[in-house]
Amino acid sequence: MRKILLSLLVLAVPAAAAAQSAEDIAGARIGYYRLLGHEMSLLAAMAKGDVEYNAEKAAAAAKDLQTLTQYSVSDLFAPGTSNAELPGKTRALPVIWEDMAGLGDKGAAYVSAVEELNGVAGNGLDALRPAVGKLGGTCKSCHDDFRAKDF
Repeated sequence: MRKILLSLLVLAVPAAAAAQSAEDIAGARIGYYRLLGHEMSLLAAMAKGDVEYNAEKAAAAAKDLQTLTQYSVSDLFAPGTSNAELPGKTRALPVIWEDMAGLGDKGAAYVSAVEELNGVAGNGLDALRPAVGKLGGTCKSCHDDFRAKDF
């Protein structure tokens, strides 16, 4: 009986994932990017001098960003989840689905900047600042092309 229930559960999980609503998918995407923003906000505050530089915290935030780059975001960009289909729920512009290659290029630049940041985050404020600036530039580039300014 246990094996049957386990088998049914294993079969039900992919079916449940496939049945997610567009709002759920957009919400998961928003949650993922909020995690990125959470880590980036500490690093940016240190780089600007708003928060005292702390090598351990900077390195940990950079490591968290690197960990998040290992997550496959492709299922978070399901068709039907742009701000055209979900007004007021997401700022993802429909152009994303017209230019997935461009989105991928921007994602690759982001990953590269995160890797660079990880090499220097714990090495002092003078090393952190330019790496955070470069990383922030990759975020801005993507936002400029693929994210609406407001809901």
